[in-house]
Amino acid sequence: MKETWRKLTFFPALLLGAALLFSVVKGRTPPERVAPEERIRLARIIPTPELAFLPRATAHGLVRPGRVWRAVAQVSGQVLEIHRDLKQGAILPKGAELVRLDPVEYQLTVARLRANIRGVEARMAELAVKKENAQASLTIERQSLALIQKELERKRELVKSRTTSGAALDQAQREVLASRQGVRNLQNTLDLIPTEKKALEAERTVYQAQLAQAQLDLEHTVITAPFDLRVAEVNLETSQFVSRGELLAVGDGLAVAEVVAQLSLERLSGLLLPNRRKKIDPTTIMAELPDLLGVVPEVRLQVGERTMTWPARLARISDAIDPQTRTVGVIVAVDHPYRQARPGLRPPLSKNMFVDVHFQGRAQANKVVAPRKALRDGHFLHLVGKDNRLEIRPVEIFLRQDDFIVVEKGLSAGERVVLTDLTPAVVGMKIKPTVDEAALAELVFQASGSRVGEAVNPVTSYGTDYLPLAADIPVVKSPAVETLKP
Repeated sequence: MKETWRKLTFFPALLLGAALLFSVVKGRTPPERVAPEERIRLARIIPTPELAFLPRATAHGLVRPGRVWRAVAQVSGQVLEIHRDLKQGAILPKGAELVRLDPVEYQLTVARLRANIRGVEARMAELAVKKENAQASLTIERQSLALIQKELERKRELVKSRTTSGAALDQAQREVLASRQGVRNLQNTLDLIPTEKKALEAERTVYQAQLAQAQLDLEHTVITAPFDLRVAEVNLETSQFVSRGELLAVGDGLAVAEVVAQLSLERLSGLLLPNRRKKIDPTTIMAELPDLLGVVPEVRLQVGERTMTWPARLARISDAIDPQTRTVGVIVAVDHPYRQARPGLRPPLSKNMFVDVHFQGRAQANKVVAPRKALRDGHFLHLVGKDNRLEIRPVEIFLRQDDFIVVEKGLSAGERVVLTDLTPAVVGMKIKPTVDEAALAELVFQASGSRVGEAVNPVTSYGTDYLPLAADIPVVKSPAVETLKP
């Protein structure tokens, strides 16, 4: 009974609690519905400037001498003397006597050949006398022949008159024949003299050629510096015997230093001006190369906190593309690199010195630029469009530099480029833009080489696409930029 009664008392309590909960829920005021507000993102932006773009590029390379002289022994012999400063690193002037070989053997050869020439000339003089004597003897012999022939005719008459014997006639005939033989022999001697003379002249020519070679060998026993040089290698000692063709020393010229700077084709094409000449003369192309390409190079060396520079000139471009780096070698030359050296302050441009080569092209007007860090995924820019909404736009890039890009298509001057990295970036999201004046001023300086409000450096005219000489053209055309102070 007690168990049944407990069960019956549980249900009224349950019903009372349910009724109380229902009344509370029914009398509660529902929550107020609030319309969601759009989130506004803060972003740094710059208005894109249109300016006179100054193409630049930096490459690296090793310094090498413009000329290298290899002192190769052109004759064999024992080393008698060596210049006291012929040591690695020493600087020697043009004409300095570096090495002297033993000349005795070559002096004897010269003396012997001169004696041979004098012997040939003596024989030629003897031949001239022989010719003169033969001509005189021939004249006499011809006169004698004429007399003998007259005597023969007289004896023939006497034989007819029977006043002389036939033996006397025969003797006269033999005398005529003997005289004719003498004339023929003398004539043959005279005819052979020109041939003998030519043989002697040929022999003398051979000796003269040998003498010239011997004299040249004698001169080669003394080796002198062909130009001002710095000794790079020495391979001989005093009393050493050297053979013909042996490398004795190596010297680097001081007049010109060269640097081979490797540039990518994209960087190189961005520096070069389009060629407006219809015809290029191969014989003068190297001299006209700097003007045709419009590139001014400068060699730079960083030593601690100091940067030293050398004005350079564009010498030539290598004939092939590097298959590994896909770059082309641009060879620049620095004239008289040692003359600009200052002990303790400025080192000379020495061989194998690692330097930077800064290339600067001629300014190209009306180019739209943007910071490179604003580029997304290689070819997209985030822009603040109408009603401050985010746009993501693909652009076609004309040239990529280290700090900025030159846009060919897809971006106009004055459009607002977002610098802030918006994550996530959703097209149409609301933006609250703030102009980053410092970033804009740096962009203008990096792209044009001038601060905002300054004039572009004078450049040479290359048509309407390029600034004229001493042009006073403002760097920035965007109105939003004109309020900035340099």
